[in-house]
Amino acid sequence: MDIPKNYDPKESEPKWQNYWIEHGIYKFNPDSDAEVYSVDTPPPTVSGKMHIGHSFSFSQQDFIVRYKRMKGFNIFCPFGTDDNGLATERLIEKLKNVKARDMSREAFVKLCEETLATELRPSYLADWKRIGMSCDWDIFYTTIDKHCQRISQWSFIELFKQGRAYRKEAPAMWCPECQTGISQVECQDKILDSHFNDIIFMVGDEKLLIATTRPELLPACVAVFYHPDDKRYQRFKGKRAKVPLFNQEVHIMPDERADPEKGTGIVMCCTFGDQTDMEWQKAHSLPIIEAISKDGKMTKAAGKYDGFPIKKARKNILEDLTAAGLCVGQKPIKHAVNVHDRCGTEIEFLTTKQWFIKYLDLKKEMLEWGSRLNWYPEHMKVRYEHWVKGLQWDWLISRQRYFGVPFPVWYCRACGIPLLAGEETLPVDPLKDKAPLRECPKCRSKDIIPEKDVLDTWATSSLTPQLSTWLYKDKPIFKKLYPMSLRPQAHDIITFWLFNTVVKSQLHHKKNPWKDVIISGHALDTLGKKMSKSKGNVVEPQKAIEQYSADALRFWAATSRLGEDLPYMEKDLVTGQKFVTKLWNASKFAIMHLEDYTGEKPGRLEEVDKWLLSRLSAVIKESTASFESYEYYQTKMLVENFFWHDFCDNYLEIVKDRLYNPEKRGKEARASAQYALYQGSLALLKMMAPIMPHITEEIFHLYFAGHEKAISGKAKSIHISRWPDPFFHDKNAEELGNLAVFALQKARKAKAEKNLSLKAPIKMMVLKGKPDAKDFEKVKDDLINAAFIEELKYSQLPKDSKIDFEADVVL
Repeated sequence: MDIPKNYDPKESEPKWQNYWIEHGIYKFNPDSDAEVYSVDTPPPTVSGKMHIGHSFSFSQQDFIVRYKRMKGFNIFCPFGTDDNGLATERLIEKLKNVKARDMSREAFVKLCEETLATELRPSYLADWKRIGMSCDWDIFYTTIDKHCQRISQWSFIELFKQGRAYRKEAPAMWCPECQTGISQVECQDKILDSHFNDIIFMVGDEKLLIATTRPELLPACVAVFYHPDDKRYQRFKGKRAKVPLFNQEVHIMPDERADPEKGTGIVMCCTFGDQTDMEWQKAHSLPIIEAISKDGKMTKAAGKYDGFPIKKARKNILEDLTAAGLCVGQKPIKHAVNVHDRCGTEIEFLTTKQWFIKYLDLKKEMLEWGSRLNWYPEHMKVRYEHWVKGLQWDWLISRQRYFGVPFPVWYCRACGIPLLAGEETLPVDPLKDKAPLRECPKCRSKDIIPEKDVLDTWATSSLTPQLSTWLYKDKPIFKKLYPMSLRPQAHDIITFWLFNTVVKSQLHHKKNPWKDVIISGHALDTLGKKMSKSKGNVVEPQKAIEQYSADALRFWAATSRLGEDLPYMEKDLVTGQKFVTKLWNASKFAIMHLEDYTGEKPGRLEEVDKWLLSRLSAVIKESTASFESYEYYQTKMLVENFFWHDFCDNYLEIVKDRLYNPEKRGKEARASAQYALYQGSLALLKMMAPIMPHITEEIFHLYFAGHEKAISGKAKSIHISRWPDPFFHDKNAEELGNLAVFALQKARKAKAEKNLSLKAPIKMMVLKGKPDAKDFEKVKDDLINAAFIEELKYSQLPKDSKIDFEADVVL
């Protein structure tokens, strides 16, 4: 058989990626009776190209999918892209050097759709195919396509009918940079340098010192609060304080939410600086003064600072306070500030009209829903629980953006009631489509206006189980698809994607969306730091694949447990590539000696061959158990260790003489070695196939596919062949094989210490072990030939000996 000397991943990997697609290797079969294993594949945000974190977490997901396919499941593994909302808008604006606000919405949406379809999405998907993802690429969706818009709008209408979707003018988190409302999950705590500024308020003729980090909110100050137990300020109860520079007088009141240990212990309430300000305003029916506009500038309420950006207003107000003797001290501090996760801008709290999903009343139920999921690793459930317990807001789902799923809503301009589209008309765009009614059913006004806002992208992404499985909603197979088997994802979006998907599924279907959840960690730089372009420590997976291979990159991803962050170490890819090379060379050796192999099990197996098969079966058993509990890294470690040490270092060396020189021991002894070599090589390929799919497919088709076809009639791909089962156990053979391996290693060590060739003869070896002398005879010839021993003396150790083996070597 003509086998290339070297394996070339640059040629092989694209070849097999195309082969898998052309031959439908990973296609879901809706007509199959096999048990379905359905995967809620994460739809990555279209951001130009795949990053190293994607290759890390998606590879780990694919290990599981490939294993389950080989176990005989009918795999439902769709692929989608998340390409609506703010992230896409920002990318298009950057690529095309435009601003959405400067274009008509229709023109900008068209630009987004065309750019995604022709420039971004095709190359983006190619990256995922390049790492060997085994999705059914024909089950594909984008979160902005008509199918997904229909489901997203249906969800909104259903929640409105349940009384959970509501519209309200109320304080909400707002990003001045993106100029849109945002939800709690889109905020990040960022530690920033700031100052506590000691500012003088006047209470009659008495000075009252209040510390604040935000003097620019003085024009919006509506009250002053102290803790009711704080004796320093109890005498001010019922009095009024004059706000410096702006001169409005505000009530001084006790409230337990004031922290005596923070600042000077007495605090101004502004509308709105934070969540506590909102609670105070509502609890005490305080007036609302808006000092900051939606674009992050001061309003007319700020007087001469009207139109100033926030930071400029802060600086100027502090200068004026100091000049007037009203700012009498500053203390540098570091404090956590809420910023928008998309752009890093400090958020504001503005009164706007927004759509919300009511769910704060369900916190107890949410904890119960989370407890019903099977979490891998289990401790990740704590993140879900902490999030639920810390929820303070209903889910804000409206966005003041341009490219997104439209709300299926119109309003009566006269009385404000919402008019919803009929489900049979979905999807709709109120800016282009006619309202469902010509006149308001309440006040009979014919002045109907469309909703301009779009749904938050997470309001659609939280429906990914429906977005994929509803492609089969009208077919019998649908009952097997939902709830889905698995949700794979990274730990940073438990509060985004996982939580909201659970909520949507429970509100719509009264059940969890999946059975199992596997949580991956993050890929870090070599120092264990988060990668970012600004730090210059970003690793591009495309370059890693080009330099090494996709299999080597996947090998690196398999070194990490679920949930663990993993530093990118190039040495791990080097190790992976060395494994590829060794697997190729070992397989070439095996195939060379299997050309005349008939596939039949010989009547008698040699003891060393039994040792290999027994060790192999143990590895198969442990590897299968590891995959069943999603511990793919354990399988990789077990198989890697078995391949290098048991198979290559020892077994192949021991049986070489029998394979090359059948006249010495006879054809039966060679046939025994061939049988073990075939079983061992094929099982190794199959166990590594989920992790390194390309090299294993290449070797499978060099030789093993033909034999598999003769046996089972199936040989299109190793990835749809059967996962190996444990098939052999012989404790006595394992003891004898371990003894032979020990003796071989002793011989190698003795030669290495004398700088001798491994083929150098050994004059005498005196070997001791637990097996009896009669049993030892079964491995004696193999050992003599492998270690080039001229005289071998063996004696049995006492059964109660504390050591298992002992050897002396005379060169």
